[in-house]
Amino acid sequence: MAEIEKVLLAYVAAWSETNEKKRRALLEIGWAEDGIYVDPMAEIAGREALVQHIGGILQRFAGSRIILTSGVDEHHGKIRFTWARVEPDGGKLRGGIDFGEVGEDGRLMRITGFFGSPVAIPSSWPENLVR
Repeated sequence: MAEIEKVLLAYVAAWSETNEKKRRALLEIGWAEDGIYVDPMAEIAGREALVQHIGGILQRFAGSRIILTSGVDEHHGKIRFTWARVEPDGGKLRGGIDFGEVGEDGRLMRITGFFGSPVAIPSSWPENLVR
Protein backbone atom coordinates (compact mmCIF):
# COMPACT_ATOMS: atom_id res chain seq x y z
CA MET A 1 0.00 0.00 0.00
CA ALA A 2 1.36 3.40 -0.99
CA GLU A 3 1.92 5.96 1.76
CA ILE A 4 -0.77 8.29 0.38
CA GLU A 5 -3.27 5.44 0.60
CA LYS A 6 -2.48 4.95 4.31
CA VAL A 7 -2.88 8.68 4.91
CA LEU A 8 -6.14 8.86 2.98
CA LEU A 9 -7.61 5.78 4.67
CA ALA A 10 -6.84 7.24 8.11
CA TYR A 11 -8.42 10.57 7.09
CA VAL A 12 -11.56 8.89 5.71
CA ALA A 13 -11.87 6.59 8.75
CA ALA A 14 -11.83 9.68 10.97
CA TRP A 15 -15.05 10.86 9.29
CA SER A 16 -16.86 7.80 10.69
CA GLU A 17 -15.16 7.53 14.08
CA THR A 18 -17.52 8.50 16.93
CA ASN A 19 -14.85 8.18 19.63
CA GLU A 20 -13.15 11.57 19.78
CA LYS A 21 -9.82 10.19 21.04
CA LYS A 22 -9.67 7.62 18.22
CA ARG A 23 -10.79 10.25 15.67
CA ARG A 24 -7.98 12.55 16.81
CA ALA A 25 -5.44 9.69 16.52
CA LEU A 26 -6.60 8.96 12.95
CA LEU A 27 -6.25 12.61 12.01
CA GLU A 28 -2.77 12.72 13.54
CA ILE A 29 -1.85 10.11 10.91
CA GLY A 30 -3.65 11.71 8.00
CA TRP A 31 -4.05 15.45 8.62
CA ALA A 32 -1.50 18.24 9.04
CA GLU A 33 -1.67 20.20 12.30
CA ASP A 34 -2.56 23.38 10.41
CA GLY A 35 -4.53 21.74 7.58
CA ILE A 36 -7.43 23.52 5.88
CA TYR A 37 -10.72 21.77 5.10
CA VAL A 38 -13.30 23.46 2.85
CA ASP A 39 -16.65 22.24 1.53
CA PRO A 40 -19.83 24.06 0.48
CA MET A 41 -20.96 24.36 4.11
CA ALA A 42 -17.74 24.79 6.10
CA GLU A 43 -14.22 26.16 6.21
CA ILE A 44 -12.14 24.60 8.97
CA ALA A 45 -8.56 25.54 9.94
CA GLY A 46 -6.44 23.19 12.04
CA ARG A 47 -6.55 19.55 13.07
CA GLU A 48 -8.32 20.08 16.37
CA ALA A 49 -11.04 22.14 14.70
CA LEU A 50 -11.52 19.31 12.19
CA VAL A 51 -11.80 16.77 15.04
CA GLN A 52 -14.63 18.86 16.48
CA HIS A 53 -16.30 19.54 13.12
CA ILE A 54 -16.44 15.84 12.29
CA GLY A 55 -17.89 15.17 15.75
CA GLY A 56 -20.71 17.60 14.98
CA ILE A 57 -21.39 15.96 11.62
CA LEU A 58 -21.52 12.54 13.28
CA GLN A 59 -24.06 13.82 15.81
CA ARG A 60 -26.16 15.36 13.02
CA PHE A 61 -26.07 12.17 10.92
CA ALA A 62 -26.03 9.61 13.73
CA GLY A 63 -25.09 6.12 12.60
CA SER A 64 -23.88 7.23 9.19
CA ARG A 65 -20.40 6.69 7.85
CA ILE A 66 -18.19 7.80 5.00
CA ILE A 67 -17.06 5.26 2.41
CA LEU A 68 -14.75 5.71 -0.53
CA THR A 69 -16.32 5.28 -3.96
CA SER A 70 -13.05 5.53 -5.90
CA GLY A 71 -9.37 5.01 -5.44
CA VAL A 72 -7.04 7.94 -4.92
CA ASP A 73 -5.60 9.70 -7.96
CA GLU A 74 -2.32 11.49 -7.20
CA HIS A 75 0.23 13.66 -8.96
CA HIS A 76 2.56 16.49 -7.95
CA GLY A 77 1.39 16.39 -4.34
CA LYS A 78 -2.26 16.74 -5.36
CA ILE A 79 -5.00 14.12 -4.91
CA ARG A 80 -8.62 13.51 -5.81
CA PHE A 81 -11.10 10.86 -4.74
CA THR A 82 -14.84 10.31 -4.48
CA TRP A 83 -16.83 9.35 -1.41
CA ALA A 84 -20.34 8.83 -0.08
CA ARG A 85 -21.97 9.28 3.31
CA VAL A 86 -24.18 6.24 3.88
CA GLU A 87 -26.86 5.42 6.42
CA PRO A 88 -26.54 2.36 8.67
CA ASP A 89 -28.63 0.36 6.14
CA GLY A 90 -26.26 1.39 3.31
CA GLY A 91 -28.56 4.00 1.75
CA LYS A 92 -26.67 6.95 0.31
CA LEU A 93 -27.18 10.30 2.05
CA ARG A 94 -24.73 12.33 -0.02
CA GLY A 95 -21.74 11.84 -2.25
CA GLY A 96 -19.01 14.03 -3.57
CA ILE A 97 -15.52 14.54 -4.81
CA ASP A 98 -12.60 15.90 -2.84
CA PHE A 99 -9.42 17.49 -4.11
CA GLY A 100 -6.45 17.71 -1.80
CA GLU A 101 -2.86 18.69 -1.28
CA VAL A 102 -0.25 16.61 0.49
CA GLY A 103 2.34 18.32 2.68
CA GLU A 104 6.05 17.60 2.79
CA ASP A 105 5.48 15.33 5.80
CA GLY A 106 3.09 13.19 3.70
CA ARG A 107 -0.08 14.22 5.53
CA LEU A 108 -3.01 16.03 3.97
CA MET A 109 -2.70 19.77 4.32
CA ARG A 110 -5.78 20.83 2.35
CA ILE A 111 -9.02 19.28 1.20
CA THR A 112 -11.54 21.09 -0.97
CA GLY A 113 -14.75 19.11 -1.20
CA PHE A 114 -17.71 19.31 -3.55
CA PHE A 115 -21.08 17.64 -2.92
CA GLY A 116 -22.89 15.68 -5.62
CA SER A 117 -22.07 15.45 -9.30
CA PRO A 118 -20.81 18.40 -11.35
CA VAL A 119 -23.55 20.70 -12.59
CA ALA A 120 -24.99 20.25 -16.09
CA ILE A 121 -23.57 22.21 -19.00
CA PRO A 122 -25.60 25.39 -19.52
CA SER A 123 -27.44 25.47 -22.84
CA SER A 124 -26.02 28.96 -23.44
CA TRP A 125 -22.44 27.68 -23.74
CA PRO A 126 -21.00 27.47 -27.28
CA GLU A 127 -21.70 24.10 -28.90
CA ASN A 128 -18.14 23.80 -30.22
CA LEU A 129 -16.79 23.87 -26.67
CA VAL A 130 -19.07 21.27 -25.07
CA ARG A 131 -20.32 17.76 -25.63
